[in-house]
Amino acid sequence: MTLTGSSSDLTYAIYQVRQASRKLFESGAVSQSHLLEVMASELEKNQDEVLEANTLDLEASLEMAVPERVLDWLKLTPERIQTTAKILRRLSSLGDPRVLAQQPLRRMNQSATGYGQVVPLGVIGLVYEAFPELTAIAAGLCVRTGNGLILKGGNEASQSNQAITQILHRALDRVNLPEDCILSLSSDQGDAARTQLVQSEGVDLIIPYGRPSLIQQVLRQATISVLPTAMGNCYLYWAASGELETVFKLILDSHRGEPDAVNAIEKVLIHESHSPASVAQLCRQLWEQGFELRGDNALLDTLPDLLPLDSAEWDQSYLEKMVALRRVDSLETAAALINRHSSGHADCLATESYREAYRFTQAVQSAAVYINASPRFSRNPTQASAISLGMTSQRWRGSGFIGLEALMTVKHVIQGI
Repeated sequence: MTLTGSSSDLTYAIYQVRQASRKLFESGAVSQSHLLEVMASELEKNQDEVLEANTLDLEASLEMAVPERVLDWLKLTPERIQTTAKILRRLSSLGDPRVLAQQPLRRMNQSATGYGQVVPLGVIGLVYEAFPELTAIAAGLCVRTGNGLILKGGNEASQSNQAITQILHRALDRVNLPEDCILSLSSDQGDAARTQLVQSEGVDLIIPYGRPSLIQQVLRQATISVLPTAMGNCYLYWAASGELETVFKLILDSHRGEPDAVNAIEKVLIHESHSPASVAQLCRQLWEQGFELRGDNALLDTLPDLLPLDSAEWDQSYLEKMVALRRVDSLETAAALINRHSSGHADCLATESYREAYRFTQAVQSAAVYINASPRFSRNPTQASAISLGMTSQRWRGSGFIGLEALMTVKHVIQGI
């Protein structure tokens, strides 16, 4: 279903999505798995249709002077479509996540027992810019968990999103499940539709995905629950015992996310024990890889080729091949700076000391902490149950990764004995 119309139309449409999601939930895990397989097949079969629509979006975006980064996010390739189909098939083979997460029976008191029944949230709203493949991936996650989905994509991807939504609706029709469980809001409605969506009581959770400006705008407007995604502005602390080569590899690999480097390391805090020569060597290696490097005033004295930075940049995502460097006197200082300035979804440590690793994980409040490991984000990880839309700094839902668990909740059932 694609909606154009007034707020009363949207209210009724959200009601229809909720009713359809109940039918999806009640159809059971086998039907949902079959639907996911059909979605993947339809996406592959109609790949040319999607790519043609995407070409129209790209041409229109070039005329509108859409930023280059957003154009990268917008562009679909056969490989990206194949990856999306693979994600849908992996979700299909995963089985029912609600059963896997079911909570055991326990004694409540002398006359009652209880257990936790894992259930879908109900209706999920995804507000996103570019990334047309998220249309299908979000649908896959919602089908697997039994949720209804409302999509509000950006105008730059309107043709692509519409083509993918139509394919998903055809898949729903093929398996005799209601198309209304996936609703796409028309790009013609613009920001008004987004504002209505994030203030609609019939929606259980809003997930915004895109640049920080979009996330902040949704947070300001929303009157319902929001699970904000985070992108970029990840920190790496090069500890006293850390190896130069480890630091270089972690930075380089973190920027290789495709198409969006969600967990790209953009800030590096360097323990003061590392020599100027070591820092200069790191800079040379990064320059050779096409990075733009910035530094605080202390580093500019010894490395004049670094670009100066404004103090406000420590709080900002670059979303480019850009890294800012700064010296610190201790792990505690590094942790305090990370807790204050980073996006808080994925921060790193390079160390050869178990004690430093332990202290770092205790001091840093980020949702995910990486020790001598690249934080590079993948929507299609080795473990199918870890498939996710993105990352969040909120630890109360999804533990940093916005995946299946983030779209489910627990209903407590208490019965007498």
